[in-house]
Amino acid sequence: MNSGLLDWKKYIIVFFITVFLFMTAVYLSNYFGSRKIAELKSIQDQIAINILSSETEFSLLSELSCKNTSGLALSDELDELGRKLEWGESNLGNDDEVAYLKKYYSLLEIKDYLLQKKISARCGTKAAFILYFYTNREYCGECERQALTLSLLRDKYRELRVYSFDFSIGLSAVDAMINIYKIKDTKLPAMVVDDDVMTGFHGIEELEAKVTKSFEL
Repeated sequence: MNSGLLDWKKYIIVFFITVFLFMTAVYLSNYFGSRKIAELKSIQDQIAINILSSETEFSLLSELSCKNTSGLALSDELDELGRKLEWGESNLGNDDEVAYLKKYYSLLEIKDYLLQKKISARCGTKAAFILYFYTNREYCGECERQALTLSLLRDKYRELRVYSFDFSIGLSAVDAMINIYKIKDTKLPAMVVDDDVMTGFHGIEELEAKVTKSFEL
């Protein structure tokens, strides 16, 4: 009888320890998730201010003041937000806050892309642009591999900007680009380099040759 009672006590103790550990893990996950969302919002707000500042500065440029253009450093902050959003997608799933920030990030990318093209044309600065369309759906087996290749290429060329867009994000501005370049969800990943559409996976050597030739890097 005493042995049976002791066994029940052990089971109860193990049960409460398990519940405690589980609740602790849930709490910590939610806590750090909330902190990461707060960081995303802070970076998002800072980027929005920087873009507005860059637009204002660009409108004030005179014939000889292109050397003062500071908007060219904005992509670093966009990259940081992009990395945090990747973390959010991986750890928080289809969280509404992450989905909202992802749409906002896509709009910032488009705005930065248009702004940098203006600055490049206006000031004659060397710059290269790749519009990259992907999907998180399972049937795009090469999307992750292509993203890694683009990251390696971007690290090699400081003048290169890679703007990534989720094909399925459901944002009218992104849908407009998809329609303009006739991107199909059955031909992802897809990239636009100097208005040329490239579908499927492309290695770093091929992309490097295309980018350096098209943009004279």
